[in-house]
Amino acid sequence: MVENGDCFAVVRKVTKQVPTTCMRCAVGCGHVQLAAENGYGLETVRGDPSHPVNRGLACGRGVRETADPDGEWLTRPLVREDGELVRTSWAEALETVGEAFRAAMATDPDEIAILGSGQQTNEAAYALGKLARGGIGTRHYDANTTLCMASAVTAYYRAFGSDAPPPTYDDIPEAQTHVVWGANPAVAHPVLFRWVRQSAADGCLVVVDPVETKTAAAADTHVALEPGGDLALARAVLRLLVDTDRVDEEFVNAHTEGFADAVGGLPSVSSLAADAGVSVQTVELLAAALDAPTLLYWGMGVNQSVRGTATAGALIDLCLASGNLGPGAGPFSLTGQANSMGTRVCSSKGTWPGHRPFDHPAHRKTVADAWDVPVSKLPADSGPGPVGILESSPSVVWTVATNPLAGFPDATAARDHLDDAFLVVQDAFRSETVELADVVLPAATWGESEGTTMNMERTVSRVRAATETPPGVRQDLDIIADVASRVAPGLIDRPPLDPATVFDEFAALTAGTDADCSGISYTRLDGERAVRWPAPEPGVSAGYRYYDETDTPRWEFPTDSGKAQFSTLNGGSLPEPTDEDYPLTLTTGREADGYNTGVRTRSDTPDVPVARINPETIETYCTAVANADTDAGANNDTTDADSDGDKRTTIESRRASVPVTLEPDDAVPPGLVWLSIHHPMTNQLTIPAVDPRSNEPNFKQCAVRLVHPEASIRPTLVTAEVSN
Repeated sequence: MVENGDCFAVVRKVTKQVPTTCMRCAVGCGHVQLAAENGYGLETVRGDPSHPVNRGLACGRGVRETADPDGEWLTRPLVREDGELVRTSWAEALETVGEAFRAAMATDPDEIAILGSGQQTNEAAYALGKLARGGIGTRHYDANTTLCMASAVTAYYRAFGSDAPPPTYDDIPEAQTHVVWGANPAVAHPVLFRWVRQSAADGCLVVVDPVETKTAAAADTHVALEPGGDLALARAVLRLLVDTDRVDEEFVNAHTEGFADAVGGLPSVSSLAADAGVSVQTVELLAAALDAPTLLYWGMGVNQSVRGTATAGALIDLCLASGNLGPGAGPFSLTGQANSMGTRVCSSKGTWPGHRPFDHPAHRKTVADAWDVPVSKLPADSGPGPVGILESSPSVVWTVATNPLAGFPDATAARDHLDDAFLVVQDAFRSETVELADVVLPAATWGESEGTTMNMERTVSRVRAATETPPGVRQDLDIIADVASRVAPGLIDRPPLDPATVFDEFAALTAGTDADCSGISYTRLDGERAVRWPAPEPGVSAGYRYYDETDTPRWEFPTDSGKAQFSTLNGGSLPEPTDEDYPLTLTTGREADGYNTGVRTRSDTPDVPVARINPETIETYCTAVANADTDAGANNDTTDADSDGDKRTTIESRRASVPVTLEPDDAVPPGLVWLSIHHPMTNQLTIPAVDPRSNEPNFKQCAVRLVHPEASIRPTLVTAEVSN
């Protein structure tokens, strides 16, 4: 018996081994979980040998962070009283939320901003989008998939007419060459990277990245381009394919459009190579790599840029031009968050469920009819993206399984916007955003939740609860339904909801779409464990997209012409190049043991970020460096950086100053500063500029300088300043 306010609840223990899906990253590995003998939580987590995605493989961090996350759990609803968060009942917390929402809706639905997450189940994401778009009618709704995947999504739509990679995991062993561009799957997707390395053992692995990452260290070739030089390098390779008659003209002529426009204005190979910071010989190496069947993977290093859509499109162009489309080849964007794909398919974020076009009248009517709301209730467009949403200064903000105070660029500005709003935070763990909240709604997490998820190769599988939750914690889906009952009565059934029923509603709404899930059900998933969409009927699970080899091999793309489209996008200038005042470039990346903004891995997060910087750069700016054990206020001189022990400095951008501990690292090129995306202080420095087509922020390059921890001591160069 567990005390719950003035009553007692009977706790039912689940002791059997429960098959589920890991929610650590978007590989989508099957797990088997066993509840702890006493209390709440998980005793055992391991890979599931019967799951068709991973066949028993599992990475250590996925197991650790599922079984024993480090974050501070939220176990009771909280409300802010006299400046402090205090415990309250669910009824009071939800009524407080309802009052704030109803007041804002009476003024303008866009006064309510809702930020979802790739950590929700498909069912919760669908319900949240249904409430946001059909119940409230707000434009200001998005999810953190836009912070990491929107540029790849936009490029896929422009090239193929629909979202999601054409290849699947089945194509990895069939490829002879693997080109990993601006991604670090050895850290971000360990199980997938194992498959890549196994395949590349008899082929070739090429990594394109300014930093010698763990993935680059395992590669046959590492191409260390200039930060931000990705678009120029991709175009250089395309130009060389043309110049050396390596274009697959048969494929291009039969199945694509726009090739002449894409290559007509390209500068010379040597000019583009210089812009990318590489040699012509390096361009030749990349062009030669495309001669064999090639999978070209990319990640945040490409997407998180004002040039993200243009660069992702240029990488797709390389596949089209070289004929690298079809089984064992093609463009494969690597997704970060576990259910980023599901968020895009289910949640009415940028499209209606099933990737129905947001502005298409017939699709809007289909959605409105299914939800039994007037078409006029649905917002006219999908909104300005997460950065634009906060910049609009909404009066109410509801965050669900996301931490914008640490995860948004220019996090100080994000704090100012959230501080001015009535902030509702729905999460499983205490975070920076929780500390600013007016109402906190504690939600279930991995191992406690029921539903489904979608991995990066379009595979849907079950998420199951292996343990009960404390009585003060509720499922995301039920919290959303309870809020809906207060602001849009009748739109969503009152909780508790049956996730299978919600999934069936979502799946039916995708029938006939490019992301058809109507042939998937819980019963089918119980039998098959995982099903890849499009799955328009039971028994169907798609493979490679757009390619039909059941009879006569043929290509068919969901574009107006039925052909794939080459990109002619101009990437424009980077928003903040280095200059005399800010001579260094900041980039951000993942750590092996870090998780998003660190809420599940706080014991691994130091108080201040660790900055990886080339020893040459440290020497160049040695007067900005102090010993970590130097007493504050001591009289330091230029010999500080020559002393033994840890070094510290301050990294300063045009937006903020952040103290760091220095880690000399030859893997980081001179002139570059590397910080972990997982540290909650990192994004105080980054710039809120966004890609004009995808609204994805430019997290990867901004100008910074090093400043001595004693701010009055400014850096003096002792060698020639390194060039960026």
